[in-house]
Amino acid sequence: MLWGVPARGRKMQEKKMDRPMGNGNAGITATTAVDPPTGADAGFAGAELSRRHFVLGAGSALVLGSTVGLGACGGGSDVDRQPFGYGVASGDPLADRVIIWTRANRLTEAVQLRWEVALDASFSNMVTSGTVTADPAHDSTVKVDVTGLQPATSYFYRFKNGSVLSETGRTRTLPAGSVEQVKLGVFSCAAYPIGQFHVYNHASNRSDLDAALMLGDYIYESGLSDAEQLVARALGREVDPQGELHTLTDYRLLYQRYHTDADLRGLRRNVPLIGVWDDHEIVNDIWRDGAGGHDPATEGSFAARRAAAVQAYHEWMPTRTGADPLRIYRSFDFGNLLSLHMLDTRVIGRDAPTNRDPYLAGLADDPSRQLLGTEQEAWLAARLQGSGATWQVLGQQVVFGGMRIPLSVYDDFSEDAINAFLAALDTPDASRTAAQRALVAQPRIGYELTNWDGFPAARERVLAMAHATDKNLVVLSGDSHNAWAHDLRDTAGHRIGVEFATPSVTSTGLEIKHPDVGRQFLADSFVRMVPDLTYADTARRGYVAVTFTPTSVTGEFVFVSSVFVNSYSATVGPALQAQAGPAGRELTRLQPSA
Repeated sequence: MLWGVPARGRKMQEKKMDRPMGNGNAGITATTAVDPPTGADAGFAGAELSRRHFVLGAGSALVLGSTVGLGACGGGSDVDRQPFGYGVASGDPLADRVIIWTRANRLTEAVQLRWEVALDASFSNMVTSGTVTADPAHDSTVKVDVTGLQPATSYFYRFKNGSVLSETGRTRTLPAGSVEQVKLGVFSCAAYPIGQFHVYNHASNRSDLDAALMLGDYIYESGLSDAEQLVARALGREVDPQGELHTLTDYRLLYQRYHTDADLRGLRRNVPLIGVWDDHEIVNDIWRDGAGGHDPATEGSFAARRAAAVQAYHEWMPTRTGADPLRIYRSFDFGNLLSLHMLDTRVIGRDAPTNRDPYLAGLADDPSRQLLGTEQEAWLAARLQGSGATWQVLGQQVVFGGMRIPLSVYDDFSEDAINAFLAALDTPDASRTAAQRALVAQPRIGYELTNWDGFPAARERVLAMAHATDKNLVVLSGDSHNAWAHDLRDTAGHRIGVEFATPSVTSTGLEIKHPDVGRQFLADSFVRMVPDLTYADTARRGYVAVTFTPTSVTGEFVFVSSVFVNSYSATVGPALQAQAGPAGRELTRLQPSA
């Protein structure tokens, strides 16, 4: 296969995934491995790809086309012709309430829908109900904030348009008081045209997730390259519009297309979502006052484009919106066990990006440089100070931990340059040549400067918040397309917490960015070059399931074998755990069960 690593470990336990026709997933057979992989599965690929698209080279696309064949279907659907074809969803759960969502198709005028919430799937034990208006002015989507619910309780919900019923969704409120365990699924970077959403399928079929964290790049607004169009046609996952999105109609149409996928709808139906946007929901490389992917001279008003994208996002996502649609940062308390703080590191406060030369000149070290913005940063400090939960969890978009690599490798990312640096590093100082001493002493630079590495003072302020209040910090990240885990320390060396970054749902990783560097060599080299980097996988798509208890946090990476064919296997990767308390806050790898 082109970008996957075959599942390893013990004999697979095969199960049949029952999927409807019309989305290219009919009759998919999946296999799940219970043992962590070894060998080539250890390593790192944490840097974000510089990408206008997903990224896909023409040569890779040609190989992919020959790999999947034109028989690999997917994407096409008649869901728009069904009254509630785009399904149902729930999100932003609290202990006493949750948002429920649907779309009423083919409306020409506003209609009243009935909604119902019950304790059982047959709706014989009804809890509450009401009506809500579906209006074409809001793309015929509706959201209801259902209140008066009980903590830690599963509910079923549905909608009615006259005698026509939607499918039934399942949701769950957050726990209150003393809590023994919470498990979160973490997802990011789902490029519909270049892969099937097997990751969503796997997650929606498990019953132990309390919530699904969607950390951004839920859609991709950038147009398709020729290579990506070739892949989309081969997979049967073409999109409309094919070019970049600019108008409200453009964004709405793309959300409609993404939600023809039964696996995405299944996750939304079965697990409450807690989401934030990254850049591609709006425009590539967005910051507070502009975007790398937007040219006002040729593409019009940046503010108008942003407003259209934000409106479509809130129309299609089960978010609880306030007076300011741009303010998406908010908190969720899971009893006394964890407080989840969802952040916006892209839109509301980010300063303009930097690049190589200004970074080396010290621009990034400016203490006034902002990633969160002063208002959001003050809000986060107050939330951390006021929370008594054991774990303080940041759900956010971009890689948080330091990913600074030698400048010689940054300028020439090749096996030769990496080998030269690592050889110098491994040579005792007394035996090093002058050239080797220069390699070891050379400046370092963040591999991807749109991450927190481009805003080191802002990162240090967040670490200082956690250290000052003696909090157990866990950062959950997306965007990089690769799986990795990181110990987090401040500049004084204090243990502050850990980070788990999820691999992508479909978007390509560093194996495409650096095709001339061996995959395992690439992963191992990053781990050796970057301090406090403990694990990564450079080549596979998947998600991370993070389990919190009063004494520990454990991240398990789940990988799918392929996103290009209808059948897939799911492999549970290594479990990485950190203990609570000042003596913990550092990752160790758990031994697999016998």
